[in-house]
Amino acid sequence: MYRRVKLVLDNGDVFEGVLIPPTQFSDPDVVVVKLKNGYNVGFKRSRVKEIIDLGEVKPPEAAAPSAAPRVEGEKVWLLATGGTILSRVDYVTGGVYPTLSVGYLFELLGGLEAAVEVKEVTAKFSEDMTPATWSQIAAEVGEAFQRGARGVVVLHGTDTMHYTAAAMAFAFRSAPGPIALVGAQRSSDRPSTDAVLNLKAAIAVAARAPFAESVVVMHKTSGDAVVAVHRGTRVRKMHTSRRDAFQSINAMPIAEYYPEKDLLQINAEEYKARGSLEYTTKFEEAVALVKFFPGMHPRLLEVLLEVGVKGVVIEGTGFGHVGEHLLPAVKKLIDAGVVVAMASQTIYGRTNLYVYRRGRELLSMGVVPLEDMLPETAYVKMSWALANFKREEVPAVLRTPFAYEISKRSDPLVFGTL
Repeated sequence: MYRRVKLVLDNGDVFEGVLIPPTQFSDPDVVVVKLKNGYNVGFKRSRVKEIIDLGEVKPPEAAAPSAAPRVEGEKVWLLATGGTILSRVDYVTGGVYPTLSVGYLFELLGGLEAAVEVKEVTAKFSEDMTPATWSQIAAEVGEAFQRGARGVVVLHGTDTMHYTAAAMAFAFRSAPGPIALVGAQRSSDRPSTDAVLNLKAAIAVAARAPFAESVVVMHKTSGDAVVAVHRGTRVRKMHTSRRDAFQSINAMPIAEYYPEKDLLQINAEEYKARGSLEYTTKFEEAVALVKFFPGMHPRLLEVLLEVGVKGVVIEGTGFGHVGEHLLPAVKKLIDAGVVVAMASQTIYGRTNLYVYRRGRELLSMGVVPLEDMLPETAYVKMSWALANFKREEVPAVLRTPFAYEISKRSDPLVFGTL
């Protein structure tokens, strides 16, 4: 609960603002208030002569998504799951709240090219997404296609959007149209927001694209000239705050949208064509993604057995290596029936367990090399594979490309394009 207060200092100065509640890290001798201009200011308690309570301040309440304007054209379903794209900054408390309705975004768009149906699936920040949430979203996407959607747009928080995009890529073996995940790095009420253009591009993808793949639709550059359409299994968030934070890794964007020309340009020569609906909503939650680091204690791997993990993706160094001292722990996992796979923490390039002795040792234990698959994509694929195939089939499934997550060779021209 927030309180608006007036601080009277020992020299007669008066400051009015919202009293910031203390945390375990706060200095107990300092009183902090958020001023009307949004800045925080702190004063030593010894200087505060009086604190006058002016009443409670409540954060803005969330608004339910409103219906889209009625227009003719291809039917596109828009599924709201939360994130910055449906949030705004509350300059009273300083927090970001999921308070905007989808209708507000439609007003900013200034018009639609498709008949958009809106449904709120959940209202979560992306760090709160889980494999169970992927199942929920997959079920809603499937229902949208069953009800005649040409394409589906999923509004999502950006921090884990690439995980969900990969999940939809594996969940939908075949679909009538695209599944376009879209978000915003900056909330819709800010002048520098990227929400409106990203959403416009995502709707264009859902309504027009000839492919039926899961994609992430976000700014390609810091400006507004072009929006990139990244394959859901090939994309990664590469910056905390830039508008062009999302980049295709070991691949080029499947398409690009140019707002001035209202042009959707398809770049990929090969893609999944639109077809009948075939999908699953099952994902296994007992999966771990572990990053190797120098000096890593073997116990960090062994403890995974105690929590019942069924599959582990290790981010190894270089071609896919871990320290020699971890080999017994890796073998212990595999002997216990856990599927262990290896990706590279270098992001670009691909694993190769045949080059050095350490890689061959891992191979001989049964570690599955994942070629140029991204670690996050590998984690999602492990979750999908364990939920939909027999355990003995999973290693072969991991090595088999289903949604362009593995390429025959790495293209050196795509390295360092950020």
